[in-house]
Amino acid sequence: MRYDQIDNSLFIENRKNFIAQMKPNTIAILTSNDVKHHNADDVMGFTQNNDLFYLSGIDQEDTILVLYPDAFKKENRAILFIKETSELIKIWDGEKLTKEQTQDISGISRVEWDKDFELFLQYMAFEADGFYLGHNEHAKRVTNDQETKQDRMIKWCKQKYPLHDYYRAAKITRNLRPVKSKVEYDLIQKASDISVASFTSVLKTCKPGMKEYELEAELAYNLVKTGSSHHAFKPIIASGKNACALHYNTNDSVCNDGEMILLDFGICYANYNSDTTRCFPVNGKFSERQAAVYSSVLYCLKEGSKMLKPGILPSVYEKNMAGLVEAELIKLNLLNADDVAKQDPEKPLYKKYFMHGTAHYLGLDVHDVGIYSRPFETGMVLTCEPGIYIPEEGIGCRLEDDYLITETGNINLTAAMPIEIKDIEALMNN
Repeated sequence: MRYDQIDNSLFIENRKNFIAQMKPNTIAILTSNDVKHHNADDVMGFTQNNDLFYLSGIDQEDTILVLYPDAFKKENRAILFIKETSELIKIWDGEKLTKEQTQDISGISRVEWDKDFELFLQYMAFEADGFYLGHNEHAKRVTNDQETKQDRMIKWCKQKYPLHDYYRAAKITRNLRPVKSKVEYDLIQKASDISVASFTSVLKTCKPGMKEYELEAELAYNLVKTGSSHHAFKPIIASGKNACALHYNTNDSVCNDGEMILLDFGICYANYNSDTTRCFPVNGKFSERQAAVYSSVLYCLKEGSKMLKPGILPSVYEKNMAGLVEAELIKLNLLNADDVAKQDPEKPLYKKYFMHGTAHYLGLDVHDVGIYSRPFETGMVLTCEPGIYIPEEGIGCRLEDDYLITETGNINLTAAMPIEIKDIEALMNN
């Protein structure tokens, strides 16, 4: 692994909390993700199933975690099944985890080979009353037609054990994962610190005439150099009008003199993610209009982030944030105050220039699991990301920081990333 090994006390505690919410005499089965393939016989790489990682710390394909806390035999209460290596695998792919390494990483004493999973499960399944199985409960916009290893496990279990009861492991992890332990938010802080260095490097590199992907290369260089696993998501390097497309990431346009660039990127370190957005002028000097729009968004970020504190409902936060942006749009002469006063509340005028939410959970997933009917709590990590998009002017501005909610408010984990106009211009012209 590229990152320092995480103390297994994190995973031991996570399993303890998960087991406490399981129904009596049930078995939880969590599987790793598939290795995704290109055409022919090449792979795109591997990203672990985050619920499995959360409960075990194992970052390797072909892994299965079985938890049966009420098992009669103590050795059956937690088992990890891992891929058995071979001389052929060693020659072509290198070493895989040994049983001893798996025990050390996870804190689970019993480790078996994955080929023996079905046999071992039989001995426990007929003693148990039900199963907790994993499933991706995120909204599926682009993966709705894909069958995963988890999907196949669900089909297999229900075929083999049709009379057992079935429950959702994701319902438990969705409840647990939003509140981070110190180990977890320290890892998010590490990812955030790498982001700061990467952004500073981009500022010093940028000049008119560059392609957006040249700045993307600067990000990639820094994340690999620092031991990060990969981009948290495909970075957005959007110059000029491209910044008005919220998920633009082709990153193949020329960065022209006089334009502003929107840079939305994240770092994945030890499977934990940062997510930040900054805007800056291609030529190192904000125009008067760019500075006005930028200042409005920055004001919304500073004021809106104050609402990230315990007890606040996400819906209340979002409503108040929308009010901040709406007021700034009036100041920028993009909306008329009289028109706003008479608007249909179901069709607010601000959505022409500001059309997205401004806070999401952050952790093992960039848009981490959690439900938005739950008030903010101490230990949660959320983004704050207001924006204003003016296609007719070729200006799109979004600013985003990552916040750890504390008992009295929050801590900005990305506070070290330059955001004031004077600081950005100073770095670009130094």
